[in-house]
Amino acid sequence: MSEIQEISKHLDELRSRILRIVIVIGIITVFILTFHIYPVEIGGIQLYYPFPEPLDNIAAQITNYMKDNLVPEQVQLIQTAPGQAFFAQIYVAALVGFVFSMPIIIREFTGFIRPALKEREINVSRSIAIPALALFVGGCLFSYFFVVPYILDFLYKYGESSGLLTFLNIMDFISFVLQFLLAFGLSFQLPLVMYAATVSGLTDAVFWRKNIRYAIVIIVIFGAVITPDGSGVTMWFIAGPMIALYVAGMFFIERRERKIRTLKSQT
Repeated sequence: MSEIQEISKHLDELRSRILRIVIVIGIITVFILTFHIYPVEIGGIQLYYPFPEPLDNIAAQITNYMKDNLVPEQVQLIQTAPGQAFFAQIYVAALVGFVFSMPIIIREFTGFIRPALKEREINVSRSIAIPALALFVGGCLFSYFFVVPYILDFLYKYGESSGLLTFLNIMDFISFVLQFLLAFGLSFQLPLVMYAATVSGLTDAVFWRKNIRYAIVIIVIFGAVITPDGSGVTMWFIAGPMIALYVAGMFFIERRERKIRTLKSQT
């Protein structure tokens, strides 16, 4: 009976933590969907202020910015059914809400698993919280500026070379972009996962070097699955950076262990 009560207690805690995360994401999402950002210059400094305007909201502003920066010039972004633009804005607002809620998500996740962790593992989870957020945002920015524009341009050059007039559905466009933003945001966590596993004692530096070939195979398969075409070219836009992150994480861990061994030998 005590075990059932303990499980029920953990489930209640999990529900409350998930509910807090959902509420925070929901508040930010609603704000993005109901306010418009206007520029204002004060003392020669460009600032911005929000004002309620549901039809021309921040999500619509972000969508227009994405369209201007990501959609190739020869491609027209269209809506083929009522409500598609609205649902596209919901997706954008939800992603923004998720990103801005990352500190809360990390805090709640760490708080939930803390009873099952040793003191050393708790310290590790605290130390990687801010880098995890920075790497997630960095992965999203890297994808937005250096990956998505080139993939879209590469794929739609096929239509241009065939003399076709290319249209891109707004929902397909938003889903495509968000897919890559999330994929890169999560994949950029790879060095932190390697670091946390090593520092907590689950693995060591030898493990990562010994299994690098298997890691590369898994990363390439992941890149092939997540990319939308079967050309074998666009998957390297994902696999390449992830392999580089793995190697960087491996060298960082090896360097850290060499420093620890040096300090121990000196003492």
